[in-house]
Amino acid sequence: MHPNWTRGWIYHDRSALVHTVKVITCGLVLLALCLVFGRAAGAKLFLPLWLVAAIVNLWIGVSRAGYTVADEAPVFLIVFGVPAAVALAALWQMSKQ
Repeated sequence: MHPNWTRGWIYHDRSALVHTVKVITCGLVLLALCLVFGRAAGAKLFLPLWLVAAIVNLWIGVSRAGYTVADEAPVFLIVFGVPAAVALAALWQMSKQ
């Protein structure tokens, strides 16, 4: 263990990582539902829905969890970006067919 790390910081960081993974997983599940029910239109609907959800997650991190916008911005990019990239890849694949 790094000498400057406290046990609380490590557990807090692990908790934040688990939360981020859960939020990304929720995004991927929402995308799957959108694709099942709407195919390409569902994927197009998913992108603005997920953008709003990711912004709400950022707002909660700043207003309730005590993070700064600078702390939350990279997490926002990952939380929004991973499911959005999968949605765009799905749209690209569907456009080729």
